[in-house]
Amino acid sequence: MGILLTALLLGLMGSFHCLGMCGPIAFILPVDRKNKLKMTVQTILYHLGRMTAYGLLGLLFGYFGKGISMMGFQQKVSLIMGILMVILAFVPSSKVLRLKPLAAWNKVVYFIKNSLGEYLQKRSTAGFFVIGFFNGLLPCGLVYMALVGAMATGDPWLGALYMIIFGLGTAPMMTLAIYMGNFVSVKLRNKINKMIPYAVAIVGVLFILRGLGLGIKYVSPTQEMIDKMKEKKYNKMTKKIDKMVPGEKTE
Repeated sequence: MGILLTALLLGLMGSFHCLGMCGPIAFILPVDRKNKLKMTVQTILYHLGRMTAYGLLGLLFGYFGKGISMMGFQQKVSLIMGILMVILAFVPSSKVLRLKPLAAWNKVVYFIKNSLGEYLQKRSTAGFFVIGFFNGLLPCGLVYMALVGAMATGDPWLGALYMIIFGLGTAPMMTLAIYMGNFVSVKLRNKINKMIPYAVAIVGVLFILRGLGLGIKYVSPTQEMIDKMKEKKYNKMTKKIDKMVPGEKTE
């Protein structure tokens, strides 16, 4: 539960960064401003598209994290990812985007941007989901930080949930951008953006604490505590399944 709160913190604090990076897309989103109900539906579809993109990325990175965890490095993954997050928090986004693995991904970005431009010119309601989906795939240093967190979960579905919660954290600010336009001054946004690396570093520290296994419930559980929590969840799930599909009674 504690690890998912870090996703919300990243999303809420990072939403001001999103306003600068993805805000222009939100400002020109072709919503129907004359019909408030339709505008609300279009905005929700846009967010659902973003959450879907984030969720799929989280699923993929959570799968990578699980592969590492299965090698017996479950808590070490959290520790290493936390250290990486703290380091990258203060590295300029321009340098992060120049990394070779990301440079290869940037070749796909041209296709995404072109497709995004085409759908922005259309006004079909279903198109807002596609716009949001492509928006969620655009390169963003903050999203990369969140993906590091998703990988640290060591579970595909938890990684997907991590990214969806991160996306939900950015939703309020992006919704205001759609409805009200550029309502935050550049000066204020720059001041808040300076605080974001510290927020990312705090999240990184929480991952480091989790990896150290100091025996603090939710924050820094030991491997034994994690195993017990998993066993407890498994038992609850088994009981629910047994109630839904009762087995044969034995004499």
